[in-house]
Amino acid sequence: MIKKLAPYIGQYKRYLAVIPVLVFLDVLAELSMPLLMARVVDVGIPAEDIGFILRTGLLMIVLALVAMGFGILNMRYSATTSMGFGANLRDGLFAQVQAFSFNNIDRFSTASLITRLTNDVNNLQLTFLMMLRMLLRAPLMLVIAFFLAYSINAQLSIVLAFAIPLLTVGVALIVTTAVKRFSIVQQKIDAINNTLQENLIGMRVVKSFVRQDFEIAKFKKSNDELTAAGIRAVTIVILTMPMMMLVMNGATLAVVWFGGQMVFAGTMGAGELMSFISYIFMILFSVMMLSMVVVMSARAQASGKRVLEVLEAPLDIVDRPQTAAPPQPAGRVEFRQVDFKYDLSGSGEDVLCDISFAVEPGQVVGVVGGTGTGKTTLVNLIPRLYDVTAGAVLVDGVDVRDYPLETLRDQIGVVLQQNSLFSGTIRDNLLWGRPDATQEEMETACRDAQAHEFILAFPDGYDTLLGQGGVNLSGGQKQRLSIARAMLKRPKILILDDSTSSVDSTTERAIRRSFYQNLASTTVFIIAQRISSVREADQIIVLEDGTIAGMGSHEELLAGNLIYQEINTSQQGGVLADG
Repeated sequence: MIKKLAPYIGQYKRYLAVIPVLVFLDVLAELSMPLLMARVVDVGIPAEDIGFILRTGLLMIVLALVAMGFGILNMRYSATTSMGFGANLRDGLFAQVQAFSFNNIDRFSTASLITRLTNDVNNLQLTFLMMLRMLLRAPLMLVIAFFLAYSINAQLSIVLAFAIPLLTVGVALIVTTAVKRFSIVQQKIDAINNTLQENLIGMRVVKSFVRQDFEIAKFKKSNDELTAAGIRAVTIVILTMPMMMLVMNGATLAVVWFGGQMVFAGTMGAGELMSFISYIFMILFSVMMLSMVVVMSARAQASGKRVLEVLEAPLDIVDRPQTAAPPQPAGRVEFRQVDFKYDLSGSGEDVLCDISFAVEPGQVVGVVGGTGTGKTTLVNLIPRLYDVTAGAVLVDGVDVRDYPLETLRDQIGVVLQQNSLFSGTIRDNLLWGRPDATQEEMETACRDAQAHEFILAFPDGYDTLLGQGGVNLSGGQKQRLSIARAMLKRPKILILDDSTSSVDSTTERAIRRSFYQNLASTTVFIIAQRISSVREADQIIVLEDGTIAGMGSHEELLAGNLIYQEINTSQQGGVLADG
Protein backbone atom coordinates (compact mmCIF):
# COMPACT_ATOMS: atom_id res chain seq x y z
CA MET A 1 0.00 0.00 0.00
CA ILE A 2 2.80 2.43 0.94
CA LYS A 3 4.55 1.75 -2.35
CA LYS A 4 1.37 2.50 -4.31
CA LEU A 5 0.64 5.73 -2.45
CA ALA A 6 4.23 7.01 -2.30
CA PRO A 7 4.15 8.67 -5.77
CA TYR A 8 1.54 11.13 -4.45
CA ILE A 9 4.17 12.72 -2.20
CA GLY A 10 5.26 14.29 -5.49
CA GLN A 11 7.20 17.53 -5.27
CA TYR A 12 7.46 17.26 -1.48
CA LYS A 13 9.90 14.34 -1.63
CA ARG A 14 12.79 16.76 -1.16
CA TYR A 15 11.66 17.33 2.43
CA LEU A 16 11.99 13.61 3.16
CA ALA A 17 15.78 13.99 2.96
CA VAL A 18 15.80 16.93 5.40
CA ILE A 19 13.40 15.59 8.04
CA PRO A 20 15.58 12.63 9.21
CA VAL A 21 18.54 14.98 9.72
CA LEU A 22 16.42 17.36 11.80
CA VAL A 23 15.03 14.45 13.82
CA PHE A 24 18.51 13.05 14.48
CA LEU A 25 19.88 16.40 15.70
CA ASP A 26 16.76 17.00 17.83
CA VAL A 27 17.03 13.57 19.49
CA LEU A 28 20.80 13.88 20.01
CA ALA A 29 20.40 17.24 21.75
CA GLU A 30 17.54 15.99 23.94
CA LEU A 31 19.27 12.77 24.96
CA SER A 32 22.44 14.62 25.98
CA MET A 33 20.71 16.49 28.80
CA PRO A 34 20.19 13.59 31.27
CA LEU A 35 23.93 12.82 31.06
CA LEU A 36 24.77 16.44 31.81
CA MET A 37 22.30 16.43 34.70
CA ALA A 38 24.02 13.33 36.10
CA ARG A 39 27.35 15.17 35.95
CA VAL A 40 25.88 18.09 37.86
CA VAL A 41 24.48 15.81 40.61
CA ASP A 42 27.42 13.41 40.89
CA VAL A 43 30.32 15.81 40.24
CA GLY A 44 29.37 19.47 40.54
CA ILE A 45 27.19 19.38 43.68
CA PRO A 46 29.48 17.12 45.83
CA ALA A 47 32.50 19.28 44.87
CA GLU A 48 30.50 22.48 45.36
CA ASP A 49 31.92 23.64 42.02
CA ILE A 50 29.59 26.52 41.14
CA GLY A 51 31.44 27.25 37.91
CA PHE A 52 31.06 23.66 36.70
CA ILE A 53 27.36 23.68 37.61
CA LEU A 54 26.78 27.00 35.78
CA ARG A 55 28.71 25.93 32.67
CA THR A 56 26.89 22.62 32.52
CA GLY A 57 23.53 24.30 33.14
CA LEU A 58 24.21 26.83 30.40
CA LEU A 59 25.11 24.01 28.02
CA MET A 60 21.84 22.26 28.90
CA ILE A 61 19.89 25.44 28.11
CA VAL A 62 21.63 25.75 24.74
CA LEU A 63 20.90 22.09 23.94
CA ALA A 64 17.25 22.58 24.91
CA LEU A 65 16.96 25.56 22.55
CA VAL A 66 18.72 23.62 19.78
CA ALA A 67 16.33 20.67 20.26
CA MET A 68 13.36 23.02 20.22
CA GLY A 69 14.55 24.70 17.00
CA PHE A 70 15.11 21.42 15.19
CA GLY A 71 11.78 20.16 16.52
CA ILE A 72 9.92 23.21 15.14
CA LEU A 73 11.59 22.82 11.73
CA ASN A 74 10.68 19.13 11.72
CA MET A 75 7.05 19.90 12.51
CA ARG A 76 6.92 22.54 9.75
CA TYR A 77 8.41 20.30 7.06
CA SER A 78 6.36 17.31 8.21
CA ALA A 79 3.11 19.31 8.11
CA THR A 80 3.95 20.72 4.66
CA THR A 81 4.79 17.26 3.28
CA SER A 82 1.71 15.55 4.71
CA MET A 83 -0.66 18.28 3.54
CA GLY A 84 0.94 18.25 0.10
CA PHE A 85 0.55 14.47 0.00
CA GLY A 86 -3.14 14.82 0.88
CA ALA A 87 -3.66 17.48 -1.80
CA ASN A 88 -1.95 15.38 -4.48
CA LEU A 89 -3.93 12.31 -3.48
CA ARG A 90 -7.24 14.18 -3.67
CA ASP A 91 -6.24 15.53 -7.09
CA GLY A 92 -5.42 12.00 -8.25
CA LEU A 93 -8.69 10.60 -6.93
CA PHE A 94 -10.75 13.40 -8.48
CA ALA A 95 -9.02 12.97 -11.84
CA GLN A 96 -9.76 9.24 -11.69
CA VAL A 97 -13.42 9.88 -10.87
CA GLN A 98 -13.63 12.27 -13.83
CA ALA A 99 -12.47 9.39 -16.05
CA PHE A 100 -15.10 7.05 -14.60
CA SER A 101 -17.94 5.81 -16.75
CA PHE A 102 -21.46 5.67 -15.37
CA ASN A 103 -20.85 2.01 -14.55
CA ASN A 104 -17.82 2.90 -12.43
CA ILE A 105 -19.75 5.55 -10.52
CA ASP A 106 -22.69 3.19 -9.97
CA ARG A 107 -20.31 0.62 -8.50
CA PHE A 108 -19.01 2.91 -5.74
CA SER A 109 -22.02 5.24 -5.24
CA THR A 110 -21.71 9.01 -5.02
CA ALA A 111 -21.75 9.13 -1.20
CA SER A 112 -18.94 6.60 -0.94
CA LEU A 113 -16.79 8.52 -3.43
CA ILE A 114 -17.28 11.71 -1.41
CA THR A 115 -16.21 9.89 1.77
CA ARG A 116 -13.12 8.49 0.08
CA LEU A 117 -12.05 11.89 -1.27
CA THR A 118 -12.52 13.60 2.11
CA ASN A 119 -12.58 11.43 5.23
CA ASP A 120 -10.34 8.63 3.96
CA VAL A 121 -7.75 11.01 2.52
CA ASN A 122 -7.76 12.99 5.77
CA ASN A 123 -7.05 9.78 7.70
CA LEU A 124 -4.10 9.00 5.45
CA GLN A 125 -2.81 12.56 5.61
CA LEU A 126 -2.94 12.68 9.42
CA THR A 127 -1.25 9.28 9.73
CA PHE A 128 1.49 10.36 7.33
CA LEU A 129 2.06 13.45 9.47
CA MET A 130 2.36 11.32 12.61
CA MET A 131 4.74 8.98 10.81
CA LEU A 132 7.02 11.82 9.76
CA ARG A 133 7.05 13.32 13.25
CA MET A 134 7.15 10.16 15.35
CA LEU A 135 8.02 7.10 13.29
CA LEU A 136 11.54 8.43 12.71
CA ARG A 137 11.97 10.04 16.10
CA ALA A 138 10.67 7.22 18.30
CA PRO A 139 12.93 4.37 17.07
CA LEU A 140 15.96 6.66 17.05
CA MET A 141 15.28 7.83 20.59
CA LEU A 142 14.56 4.27 21.73
CA VAL A 143 17.84 2.84 20.37
CA ILE A 144 20.11 5.68 21.52
CA ALA A 145 18.42 5.97 24.93
CA PHE A 146 18.72 2.21 25.44
CA PHE A 147 22.42 2.34 24.52
CA LEU A 148 23.02 5.26 26.94
CA ALA A 149 21.04 3.55 29.72
CA TYR A 150 23.04 0.37 29.15
CA SER A 151 26.28 2.34 29.32
CA ILE A 152 25.20 3.77 32.71
CA ASN A 153 24.22 0.43 34.25
CA ALA A 154 24.01 -2.83 32.33
CA GLN A 155 22.25 -4.70 35.13
CA LEU A 156 19.32 -2.28 35.32
CA SER A 157 18.93 -2.52 31.54
CA ILE A 158 17.54 -6.04 32.02
CA VAL A 159 14.27 -4.40 33.15
CA LEU A 160 13.93 -2.82 29.71
CA ALA A 161 14.69 -6.14 28.02
CA PHE A 162 11.45 -7.45 29.56
CA ALA A 163 9.30 -4.31 29.23
CA ILE A 164 9.85 -3.45 25.54
CA PRO A 165 8.94 -6.89 24.04
CA LEU A 166 5.90 -7.07 26.31
CA LEU A 167 4.66 -3.72 25.02
CA THR A 168 5.37 -4.66 21.41
CA VAL A 169 3.36 -7.89 21.55
CA GLY A 170 0.44 -6.19 23.28
CA VAL A 171 0.23 -3.35 20.75
CA ALA A 172 0.48 -5.79 17.81
CA LEU A 173 -2.48 -7.82 19.08
CA ILE A 174 -4.58 -4.69 19.55
CA VAL A 175 -3.79 -3.28 16.09
CA THR A 176 -4.63 -6.55 14.34
CA THR A 177 -8.17 -6.35 15.69
CA ALA A 178 -8.46 -2.58 15.19
CA VAL A 179 -7.88 -2.71 11.41
CA LYS A 180 -11.03 -4.78 10.82
CA ARG A 181 -13.12 -2.61 13.11
CA PHE A 182 -12.03 0.65 11.49
CA SER A 183 -12.91 -0.76 8.06
CA ILE A 184 -16.48 -1.15 9.32
CA VAL A 185 -16.41 2.43 10.65
CA GLN A 186 -15.56 3.78 7.17
CA GLN A 187 -18.42 1.77 5.66
CA LYS A 188 -20.81 3.28 8.20
CA ILE A 189 -19.55 6.77 7.27
CA ASP A 190 -20.45 5.93 3.66
CA ALA A 191 -23.94 4.96 4.78
CA ILE A 192 -24.57 8.10 6.82
CA ASN A 193 -23.28 10.29 3.98
CA ASN A 194 -25.64 8.51 1.58
CA THR A 195 -28.61 9.09 3.90
CA LEU A 196 -27.68 12.75 4.35
CA GLN A 197 -27.15 13.30 0.62
CA GLU A 198 -30.49 11.74 -0.32
CA ASN A 199 -32.29 13.84 2.27
CA LEU A 200 -30.75 17.15 1.20
CA ILE A 201 -31.35 16.49 -2.51
CA GLY A 202 -34.95 15.43 -1.88
CA MET A 203 -35.75 17.99 0.82
CA ARG A 204 -38.68 19.45 -1.13
CA VAL A 205 -40.21 15.99 -1.52
CA VAL A 206 -39.65 15.25 2.17
CA LYS A 207 -41.45 18.40 3.23
CA SER A 208 -44.28 18.06 0.72
CA PHE A 209 -45.03 14.52 1.98
CA VAL A 210 -44.48 15.55 5.63
CA ARG A 211 -41.90 12.80 6.07
CA GLN A 212 -39.50 14.68 8.35
CA ASP A 213 -40.07 12.25 11.22
CA PHE A 214 -39.39 9.28 8.96
CA GLU A 215 -36.17 10.87 7.66
CA ILE A 216 -35.06 11.76 11.18
CA ALA A 217 -35.59 8.14 12.24
CA LYS A 218 -33.69 6.88 9.19
CA PHE A 219 -30.78 9.24 9.86
CA LYS A 220 -30.80 8.29 13.56
CA LYS A 221 -30.50 4.62 12.57
CA SER A 222 -27.47 5.34 10.34
CA ASN A 223 -25.98 7.61 12.99
CA ASP A 224 -26.46 5.03 15.74
CA GLU A 225 -24.83 2.35 13.60
CA LEU A 226 -21.84 4.64 12.99
CA THR A 227 -21.63 5.44 16.70
CA ALA A 228 -21.76 1.77 17.65
CA ALA A 229 -19.08 0.89 15.09
CA GLY A 230 -16.92 3.77 16.30
CA ILE A 231 -17.27 2.77 19.95
CA ARG A 232 -16.46 -0.83 19.07
CA ALA A 233 -13.31 0.27 17.24
CA VAL A 234 -12.22 2.72 19.93
CA THR A 235 -12.88 0.19 22.71
CA ILE A 236 -10.05 -2.00 21.49
CA VAL A 237 -7.76 0.98 20.89
CA ILE A 238 -8.18 2.48 24.36
CA LEU A 239 -6.70 -0.68 25.83
CA THR A 240 -3.35 0.49 24.49
CA MET A 241 -2.82 3.29 26.99
CA PRO A 242 -3.70 1.35 30.20
CA MET A 243 -1.47 -1.51 29.08
CA MET A 244 1.41 0.84 28.34
CA MET A 245 1.03 2.72 31.61
CA LEU A 246 0.99 -0.57 33.52
CA VAL A 247 4.22 -1.73 31.89
CA MET A 248 5.82 1.72 32.14
CA ASN A 249 5.01 2.17 35.83
CA GLY A 250 6.10 -1.39 36.59
CA ALA A 251 9.44 -0.84 34.84
CA THR A 252 9.97 2.48 36.67
CA LEU A 253 9.23 0.91 40.06
CA ALA A 254 11.67 -1.91 39.34
CA VAL A 255 14.41 0.52 38.35
CA VAL A 256 13.82 2.72 41.41
CA TRP A 257 13.84 -0.34 43.69
CA PHE A 258 16.96 -1.99 42.34
CA GLY A 259 18.69 1.30 41.48
CA GLY A 260 18.05 2.67 44.97
CA GLN A 261 19.71 -0.37 46.48
CA MET A 262 22.74 0.21 44.21
CA VAL A 263 22.93 3.86 45.30
CA PHE A 264 22.87 2.84 48.97
CA ALA A 265 25.54 0.23 48.24
CA GLY A 266 27.70 2.85 46.53
CA THR A 267 27.86 1.01 43.20
CA MET A 268 25.83 3.68 41.43
CA GLY A 269 25.63 7.46 41.77
CA ALA A 270 22.39 9.27 42.52
CA GLY A 271 22.82 11.33 39.37
CA GLU A 272 23.31 8.17 37.32
CA LEU A 273 20.08 6.76 38.73
CA MET A 274 18.26 9.99 37.84
CA SER A 275 19.58 9.93 34.29
CA PHE A 276 18.79 6.20 33.99
CA ILE A 277 15.18 6.87 35.03
CA SER A 278 15.02 9.73 32.51
CA TYR A 279 16.16 7.36 29.77
CA ILE A 280 13.57 4.80 30.85
CA PHE A 281 10.83 7.40 30.43
CA MET A 282 12.27 8.36 27.04
CA ILE A 283 12.38 4.72 25.95
CA LEU A 284 8.89 3.96 27.12
CA PHE A 285 7.62 7.24 25.68
CA SER A 286 9.18 6.22 22.37
CA VAL A 287 7.31 2.93 22.51
CA MET A 288 4.14 4.88 23.30
CA MET A 289 4.68 7.13 20.27
CA LEU A 290 5.26 4.10 18.09
CA SER A 291 2.09 2.48 19.36
CA MET A 292 0.11 5.67 18.61
CA VAL A 293 1.39 5.63 15.04
CA VAL A 294 0.61 1.94 14.72
CA VAL A 295 -2.91 2.41 16.09
CA MET A 296 -3.52 5.32 13.72
CA SER A 297 -2.13 3.25 10.88
CA ALA A 298 -4.85 0.69 11.59
CA ARG A 299 -7.50 3.20 10.54
CA ALA A 300 -5.27 4.54 7.78
CA GLN A 301 -4.87 1.02 6.43
CA ALA A 302 -8.63 0.69 6.13
CA SER A 303 -8.82 4.10 4.44
CA GLY A 304 -5.88 3.30 2.17
CA LYS A 305 -7.59 0.19 0.85
CA ARG A 306 -10.69 2.20 0.03
CA VAL A 307 -8.66 4.92 -1.71
CA LEU A 308 -6.73 2.36 -3.76
CA GLU A 309 -10.00 0.71 -4.80
CA VAL A 310 -10.86 3.96 -6.57
CA LEU A 311 -7.37 4.63 -7.95
CA GLU A 312 -7.02 1.09 -9.28
CA ALA A 313 -10.58 0.65 -10.51
CA PRO A 314 -10.45 -0.54 -14.13
CA LEU A 315 -11.98 2.01 -16.49
CA ASP A 316 -14.39 0.29 -18.86
CA ILE A 317 -14.60 3.27 -21.25
CA VAL A 318 -11.19 4.50 -22.42
CA ASP A 319 -9.54 5.56 -25.64
CA ARG A 320 -8.29 2.74 -27.79
CA PRO A 321 -4.53 2.69 -28.51
CA GLN A 322 -5.10 4.10 -31.97
CA THR A 323 -8.01 6.45 -32.49
CA ALA A 324 -8.81 8.91 -35.24
CA ALA A 325 -11.60 11.34 -36.05
CA PRO A 326 -12.89 12.58 -39.41
CA PRO A 327 -11.57 16.10 -40.14
CA GLN A 328 -15.06 17.50 -40.81
CA PRO A 329 -17.77 15.88 -38.65
CA ALA A 330 -21.22 15.89 -40.25
CA GLY A 331 -23.44 14.25 -37.63
CA ARG A 332 -24.53 11.03 -39.31
CA VAL A 333 -25.48 8.38 -36.73
CA GLU A 334 -25.91 4.67 -37.35
CA PHE A 335 -26.76 1.77 -35.03
CA ARG A 336 -25.75 -1.65 -36.35
CA GLN A 337 -27.32 -4.62 -34.58
CA VAL A 338 -26.69 -3.11 -31.16
CA ASP A 339 -27.23 -5.12 -27.99
CA PHE A 340 -26.65 -3.64 -24.54
CA LYS A 341 -26.80 -4.77 -20.93
CA TYR A 342 -25.70 -2.88 -17.82
CA ASP A 343 -24.09 -5.89 -16.18
CA LEU A 344 -20.47 -5.88 -17.42
CA SER A 345 -20.00 -9.49 -16.33
CA GLY A 346 -22.22 -10.56 -19.21
CA SER A 347 -25.04 -11.93 -17.10
CA GLY A 348 -28.50 -10.39 -16.90
CA GLU A 349 -31.00 -9.45 -19.56
CA ASP A 350 -30.38 -7.18 -22.52
CA VAL A 351 -31.76 -3.67 -22.08
CA LEU A 352 -31.48 -3.12 -25.85
CA CYS A 353 -31.60 -5.90 -28.41
CA ASP A 354 -30.77 -5.89 -32.14
CA ILE A 355 -31.13 -2.12 -32.63
CA SER A 356 -30.40 -1.00 -36.20
CA PHE A 357 -31.19 2.33 -37.87
CA ALA A 358 -29.43 5.24 -39.57
CA VAL A 359 -29.92 8.99 -39.20
CA GLU A 360 -28.66 11.41 -41.83
CA PRO A 361 -26.97 14.72 -40.91
CA GLY A 362 -29.42 17.45 -39.97
CA GLN A 363 -32.37 15.14 -39.36
CA VAL A 364 -34.56 15.41 -36.27
CA VAL A 365 -35.31 12.01 -34.73
CA GLY A 366 -37.94 11.37 -32.08
CA VAL A 367 -37.69 8.43 -29.68
CA VAL A 368 -40.87 7.34 -27.89
CA GLY A 369 -42.01 4.38 -25.87
CA GLY A 370 -43.20 3.36 -22.46
CA THR A 371 -41.23 3.73 -19.24
CA GLY A 372 -38.27 1.36 -19.08
CA THR A 373 -38.17 0.58 -22.80
CA GLY A 374 -34.56 1.78 -23.15
CA LYS A 375 -34.99 5.27 -24.63
CA THR A 376 -32.37 6.99 -22.48
CA THR A 377 -30.03 4.02 -22.72
CA LEU A 378 -30.23 4.21 -26.50
CA VAL A 379 -29.01 7.80 -26.76
CA ASN A 380 -26.42 7.33 -23.99
CA LEU A 381 -24.56 4.97 -26.32
CA ILE A 382 -23.87 7.74 -28.85
CA PRO A 383 -21.46 9.81 -26.67
CA ARG A 384 -20.13 6.56 -25.09
CA LEU A 385 -21.58 7.18 -21.66
CA TYR A 386 -21.91 3.40 -21.90
CA ASP A 387 -20.38 0.97 -24.40
CA VAL A 388 -22.44 -1.47 -26.46
CA THR A 389 -22.40 -5.13 -25.47
CA ALA A 390 -22.60 -6.21 -29.10
CA GLY A 391 -22.82 -4.51 -32.47
CA ALA A 392 -21.62 -0.96 -33.07
CA VAL A 393 -22.68 2.68 -32.91
CA LEU A 394 -21.16 4.79 -35.68
CA VAL A 395 -20.84 8.55 -36.04
CA ASP A 396 -19.96 9.66 -39.56
CA GLY A 397 -19.12 6.07 -40.45
CA VAL A 398 -16.64 5.60 -37.60
CA ASP A 399 -17.28 3.36 -34.59
CA VAL A 400 -17.60 5.65 -31.58
CA ARG A 401 -15.08 3.41 -29.78
CA ASP A 402 -12.50 4.43 -32.39
CA TYR A 403 -12.84 8.14 -31.58
CA PRO A 404 -10.81 9.88 -28.89
CA LEU A 405 -13.41 10.39 -26.15
CA GLU A 406 -12.78 14.12 -26.00
CA THR A 407 -13.17 14.50 -29.76
CA LEU A 408 -16.36 12.45 -29.84
CA ARG A 409 -18.07 14.21 -26.97
CA ASP A 410 -16.93 17.63 -28.13
CA GLN A 411 -19.22 17.35 -31.17
CA ILE A 412 -22.22 16.11 -29.15
CA GLY A 413 -24.51 18.22 -27.00
CA VAL A 414 -26.54 16.47 -24.32
CA VAL A 415 -29.46 17.64 -22.19
CA LEU A 416 -30.23 14.79 -19.79
CA GLN A 417 -33.37 14.16 -17.77
CA GLN A 418 -31.69 15.57 -14.66
CA ASN A 419 -30.80 19.19 -15.43
CA SER A 420 -27.39 19.81 -13.87
CA LEU A 421 -26.43 23.41 -13.24
CA PHE A 422 -23.41 24.45 -11.25
CA SER A 423 -22.63 27.09 -8.66
CA GLY A 424 -21.70 30.37 -10.33
CA THR A 425 -23.44 32.81 -12.61
CA ILE A 426 -25.87 32.07 -15.43
CA ARG A 427 -23.13 33.17 -17.81
CA ASP A 428 -20.69 30.64 -16.30
CA ASN A 429 -23.19 27.84 -16.84
CA LEU A 430 -23.99 28.83 -20.40
CA LEU A 431 -20.29 28.99 -21.35
CA TRP A 432 -19.70 25.55 -19.86
CA GLY A 433 -19.36 23.81 -23.23
CA ARG A 434 -18.00 26.76 -25.22
CA PRO A 435 -15.96 29.24 -23.13
CA ASP A 436 -15.09 31.44 -26.15
CA ALA A 437 -18.70 32.21 -27.15
CA THR A 438 -19.59 35.89 -27.56
CA GLN A 439 -22.36 37.70 -25.72
CA GLU A 440 -24.38 37.86 -28.95
CA GLU A 441 -24.06 34.10 -29.52
CA MET A 442 -25.03 33.43 -25.94
CA GLU A 443 -28.13 35.61 -26.18
CA THR A 444 -29.12 33.98 -29.49
CA ALA A 445 -28.93 30.50 -27.90
CA CYS A 446 -31.01 31.72 -24.95
CA ARG A 447 -33.63 33.21 -27.25
CA ASP A 448 -33.81 29.91 -29.14
CA ALA A 449 -34.26 28.09 -25.83
CA GLN A 450 -36.86 30.65 -24.66
CA ALA A 451 -34.61 31.63 -21.73
CA HIS A 452 -33.53 35.16 -22.63
CA GLU A 453 -36.58 36.94 -21.22
CA PHE A 454 -36.56 35.34 -17.78
CA ILE A 455 -32.78 35.88 -17.53
CA LEU A 456 -33.21 39.61 -18.15
CA ALA A 457 -35.95 39.67 -15.51
CA PHE A 458 -33.27 39.07 -12.87
CA PRO A 459 -31.61 42.27 -11.58
CA ASP A 460 -28.15 41.02 -12.60
CA GLY A 461 -29.26 39.40 -15.86
CA TYR A 462 -26.67 36.97 -17.20
CA ASP A 463 -24.46 37.65 -14.15
CA THR A 464 -27.11 36.36 -11.72
CA LEU A 465 -25.57 33.97 -9.21
CA LEU A 466 -27.10 30.50 -9.08
CA GLY A 467 -27.23 28.42 -5.95
CA GLN A 468 -25.98 24.84 -5.91
CA GLY A 469 -27.77 22.93 -8.66
CA GLY A 470 -29.72 26.08 -9.62
CA VAL A 471 -31.98 25.95 -6.57
CA ASN A 472 -33.12 29.54 -7.13
CA LEU A 473 -34.64 28.61 -10.52
CA SER A 474 -37.83 26.77 -11.38
CA GLY A 475 -37.75 23.39 -13.10
CA GLY A 476 -38.73 24.92 -16.44
CA GLN A 477 -36.09 27.64 -16.16
CA LYS A 478 -33.38 25.06 -15.43
CA GLN A 479 -34.48 23.03 -18.44
CA ARG A 480 -34.34 26.04 -20.74
CA LEU A 481 -30.89 27.05 -19.49
CA SER A 482 -29.64 23.49 -20.02
CA ILE A 483 -31.02 23.53 -23.59
CA ALA A 484 -29.43 26.94 -24.24
CA ARG A 485 -26.09 25.67 -22.94
CA ALA A 486 -26.21 22.71 -25.32
CA MET A 487 -27.33 24.85 -28.30
CA LEU A 488 -24.58 27.40 -27.66
CA LYS A 489 -22.06 24.62 -28.09
CA ARG A 490 -23.22 24.29 -31.73
CA PRO A 491 -22.80 20.50 -31.71
CA LYS A 492 -23.16 18.29 -34.77
CA ILE A 493 -25.38 15.98 -32.71
CA LEU A 494 -27.83 17.22 -30.07
CA ILE A 495 -29.53 14.83 -27.64
CA LEU A 496 -32.57 16.02 -25.70
CA ASP A 497 -33.70 13.50 -23.12
CA ASP A 498 -37.22 14.51 -22.09
CA SER A 499 -35.77 17.99 -21.68
CA THR A 500 -38.99 20.00 -22.12
CA SER A 501 -41.15 18.10 -19.63
CA SER A 502 -41.29 21.10 -17.26
CA VAL A 503 -42.25 23.77 -19.82
CA ASP A 504 -45.68 24.59 -21.21
CA SER A 505 -46.78 23.56 -24.68
CA THR A 506 -46.38 27.04 -26.19
CA THR A 507 -42.78 27.34 -24.96
CA GLU A 508 -42.03 23.81 -26.13
CA ARG A 509 -43.31 24.58 -29.64
CA ALA A 510 -41.12 27.67 -29.80
CA ILE A 511 -38.07 25.66 -28.73
CA ARG A 512 -38.83 22.96 -31.31
CA ARG A 513 -39.19 25.59 -34.00
CA SER A 514 -35.70 26.88 -33.22
CA PHE A 515 -34.27 23.40 -33.80
CA TYR A 516 -35.57 23.38 -37.36
CA GLN A 517 -34.70 27.00 -38.11
CA ASN A 518 -31.36 27.55 -36.37
CA LEU A 519 -29.90 24.04 -36.04
CA ALA A 520 -30.56 22.87 -39.59
CA SER A 521 -27.16 21.19 -39.89
CA THR A 522 -27.38 19.53 -36.45
CA THR A 523 -28.69 15.99 -36.02
CA VAL A 524 -31.21 16.14 -33.16
CA PHE A 525 -32.48 13.26 -31.03
CA ILE A 526 -35.59 14.06 -28.98
CA ILE A 527 -36.72 11.61 -26.31
CA ALA A 528 -40.23 12.52 -25.28
CA GLN A 529 -43.30 11.26 -23.49
CA ARG A 530 -45.58 13.60 -25.49
CA ILE A 531 -46.40 12.82 -29.11
CA SER A 532 -46.66 16.56 -29.68
CA SER A 533 -42.94 16.87 -28.95
CA VAL A 534 -41.90 14.61 -31.83
CA ARG A 535 -44.70 14.73 -34.42
CA GLU A 536 -42.72 17.09 -36.68
CA ALA A 537 -39.56 14.93 -36.53
CA ASP A 538 -38.13 13.55 -39.78
CA GLN A 539 -38.45 10.07 -38.32
CA ILE A 540 -39.73 8.62 -35.07
CA ILE A 541 -38.41 5.47 -33.40
CA VAL A 542 -40.86 3.50 -31.26
CA LEU A 543 -39.23 1.31 -28.61
CA GLU A 544 -40.91 -1.62 -26.87
CA ASP A 545 -39.05 -3.88 -24.41
CA GLY A 546 -35.68 -2.77 -25.72
CA THR A 547 -36.42 -3.42 -29.39
CA ILE A 548 -37.56 -1.23 -32.26
CA ALA A 549 -41.31 -1.75 -32.62
CA GLY A 550 -41.72 0.82 -35.36
CA MET A 551 -39.98 3.58 -37.27
CA GLY A 552 -41.24 6.28 -39.61
CA SER A 553 -42.88 9.68 -39.75
CA HIS A 554 -45.76 10.70 -37.50
CA GLU A 555 -48.29 10.05 -40.25
CA GLU A 556 -46.80 6.67 -41.18
CA LEU A 557 -46.75 5.43 -37.59
CA LEU A 558 -50.21 6.78 -36.89
CA ALA A 559 -51.47 4.82 -39.88
CA GLY A 560 -49.74 1.51 -39.29
CA ASN A 561 -48.19 1.12 -35.81
CA LEU A 562 -50.44 -0.08 -33.00
CA ILE A 563 -48.12 0.94 -30.16
CA TYR A 564 -47.78 4.47 -31.52
CA GLN A 565 -51.53 4.65 -32.06
CA GLU A 566 -52.13 3.63 -28.44
CA ILE A 567 -49.71 6.26 -27.13
CA ASN A 568 -51.31 8.94 -29.27
CA THR A 569 -54.85 7.91 -28.32
CA SER A 570 -54.00 7.94 -24.61
CA GLN A 571 -52.87 11.56 -24.93
CA GLN A 572 -55.90 12.83 -26.82
CA GLY A 573 -58.07 15.39 -25.10
CA GLY A 574 -55.85 15.94 -22.06
CA VAL A 575 -52.87 17.99 -21.09
CA LEU A 576 -50.68 15.70 -23.18
CA ALA A 577 -52.94 15.91 -26.24
CA ASP A 578 -51.53 15.44 -29.69
CA GLY A 579 -51.21 18.98 -30.90
